[in-house]
Amino acid sequence: MAASNHGGDCCKNGPGYATPLLAMSGPREKLIYVAAIYTGTGQDKPDYLATVDVDPSSSTYSSVIHRLSMPYLGDELHHSGWNSCSSCYSDPSCDRRYLILPSLLSGRIYVIDTKTNPKEPSLYRVVEPAEVLEKTGLAYPHQPHCLASGDLLVSCLGDKDGNAGGSGFLLLDSDFNVKGRWEKEGNSPLFGYDFWYQPRHKTMISTSWGAPAAFTKGFDLKDVSDGLYGKHLHVYSWPEGELKQILDLGDTGLLPLEIRFLHDPDKAMGFSGCALSSTIVRFFKNEDETWSHEVAISVEPLKVENWILPEMPGLITDFLISLDDRFLYFSNWLHGDIRQYNIEDPKNPVLTGQLHVGGLIQKGSHVLAFGEEGNTFQFDIPEIKDQRLRGGPQMFQLSLDGKRLYVTNSLFSVWDKQFYPELVEKGSHMLQIDVDIDKGGLSINPNFFVDFGSEPDGPALAHEMRYPGGDCTSDIWV
Repeated sequence: MAASNHGGDCCKNGPGYATPLLAMSGPREKLIYVAAIYTGTGQDKPDYLATVDVDPSSSTYSSVIHRLSMPYLGDELHHSGWNSCSSCYSDPSCDRRYLILPSLLSGRIYVIDTKTNPKEPSLYRVVEPAEVLEKTGLAYPHQPHCLASGDLLVSCLGDKDGNAGGSGFLLLDSDFNVKGRWEKEGNSPLFGYDFWYQPRHKTMISTSWGAPAAFTKGFDLKDVSDGLYGKHLHVYSWPEGELKQILDLGDTGLLPLEIRFLHDPDKAMGFSGCALSSTIVRFFKNEDETWSHEVAISVEPLKVENWILPEMPGLITDFLISLDDRFLYFSNWLHGDIRQYNIEDPKNPVLTGQLHVGGLIQKGSHVLAFGEEGNTFQFDIPEIKDQRLRGGPQMFQLSLDGKRLYVTNSLFSVWDKQFYPELVEKGSHMLQIDVDIDKGGLSINPNFFVDFGSEPDGPALAHEMRYPGGDCTSDIWV
């Protein structure tokens, strides 16, 4: 079996693992990094990177053990990625050392050294937004992915004025210098958000959130009809950056956010989670090398009262796929449930687990849902360590072996304030869900609860999570 370079071991390979299946036998996670946000909460504090102890044998298990504050205010940390991952496995000169942490609002891109002291990461460098703007015209950086070449690719959601027409892809070299735009001139996407590449099929596909000028003010349904939000997947040639095809998902694919190819690098298919339509769309390559799509999973809206609309969408805001491509997990941020589907037959996903851990329709809420007979109901939500669960499940991270699913509940500070004001007032929390990977099924770990409402500087919002050794939403195989 090939050696791996997780955790800083000296060996002849690059970072990560030779295959997704070998990654599943990697070491159990002991630390997880969490983006923690004060921007938009009314607290005049910088965002920070929290180190959380997830080792059950540790005396500090289920707690924040270090906080790396950013040097500026108003960043809105959001997504993150590594300088190097399994895409560089064949290059022993590469090292998974730096966590790349873009700021969605300020445009700063922080480079965090996690290797010198994994429990206490430190700030290594800041890529300034002025340089990015000057050289590329890009702003609102969002999702980074490392490339096999050692370069870094970062999706950007607009220009300095928040227009989606200015979106594109920022290319950084291995020393985090700005190289320029990745896509060919005139080949920018209609909207920006997430992306994933599958080198053996010479394809990268990106998704569409919306114009920053719209979503940074909060969600307004009129902005959807006015064309300020996306419903498209953009198919690019890899690595050339030529826009080959735009897939219009229509009304069943509004706001496609996260995107994942299957981890098996030979597979020419994947999924995207469409938030507003509450669908999981499957995309796949045809014999003629074009790409098509179909709705694989659809969450029906609930009829409700005492809410802003008569029907409430689930709002699928995050999803991921286990490293063996057997299970897909997604969150319904408004309905408050987490779902597990068996996707061994990708055309026919089967629901194998469902768990309510929050949402707007929990008992004690003023919002009621209507059943088929016209009766009203609310969901029973468990308490963890005597704590009532706030908000709805949002961001995920899955253990390498697929047995533990970590969950945070902040989406974006302005949207949190709009839909879950209690989340901004009292802070986020982080849960851990135990997963049955044999028969399927989900259950809450009653011994794990990280309360970001009790942070030293006041309640904070918790967003994306990363393990020091890589995970199923950062690593890509070539």
